[in-house]
Amino acid sequence: MSPSVDISFVIPVYNGSRTVGGVVREIHTLFRDLEIEVVLVNDGSQDDTERTCTDLLEEFPESVVFVHLARNFGEHNAVLAGLNQSTGKYAAVLDDDGQNPPAEVRKMYDAIIASGDDVVYGRYIVKRHGRMRNFGSWLNDRVANIMLKKPRELYLSSFKVMNRFVVDEITGYKGPFPYIDGLILRTTQRISQVDVEHRERSGSRSTYTLRKLFSLWLNMFLNFSITPLRVASLLGAAASSVSLLLLVGVVVDKLYINPDVAVGLPTVLATIVFFAGVQLLILGTIGEYLGRLFLDHTKSPQFVVRYVRSGRRSHG
Repeated sequence: MSPSVDISFVIPVYNGSRTVGGVVREIHTLFRDLEIEVVLVNDGSQDDTERTCTDLLEEFPESVVFVHLARNFGEHNAVLAGLNQSTGKYAAVLDDDGQNPPAEVRKMYDAIIASGDDVVYGRYIVKRHGRMRNFGSWLNDRVANIMLKKPRELYLSSFKVMNRFVVDEITGYKGPFPYIDGLILRTTQRISQVDVEHRERSGSRSTYTLRKLFSLWLNMFLNFSITPLRVASLLGAAASSVSLLLLVGVVVDKLYINPDVAVGLPTVLATIVFFAGVQLLILGTIGEYLGRLFLDHTKSPQFVVRYVRSGRRSHG
């Protein structure tokens, strides 16, 4: 770690060529009193992001680090790629679209120094995300309360500042399905939050899709807890109990209540289909765990860096 860098700004960039330049320039204007580092991670963008980031590197050669990934790996993987390249005593994670104002990082930076906490999250006063992302955030928050033992009052956002201790701990995770907040919560309980502004998105559409929401939810749901396996076991036990009660009811009805009733084929088929579905659900949950173990065992990459460039260091 370079002791001269006070704070590293890690920015995952996906199709952000129109917005990331303004974010980087605003950072340099607001933090002229500190030794800073801006780590830009191009996560397989399909626009001119690579050229834009290269231009920013030429504009700020002493402070910008450009990490170019070989393909799109997802936001959390890109953040870990950037954290692996960061050298600051603290690291701030923010978006490339300007919705996380760099000025608000100062609040979190001052708070983490004053409190001695390991992580400070930005809690949005008014959220400017779309409906789908707001729903995803709400769902992730509720699931995290159960799966990750997250304090209910803590809001998990992508806007955060963490110290070097936490950065070193979470970058030690080499699995192919990272979830940054899960890694933080299993590392430390010294976490706080401050209220921050959330801007309207400028100049681009959100890339937050239902598929990405589901993938993120699975990473949290399966990578940091065995609760789904326990739920599957309970579901199987409950289904067996229901089946037993139904069978007892059929026998009692046939022998004592309505002897002339015919036990029809549709009832049998419906019962078979129901319990076959339960079995497939349980097997699918187990299979998802085994698949992830297989990918981890075969060293499926968390990310692949094509090259890293900066005015101070360059390799690829």
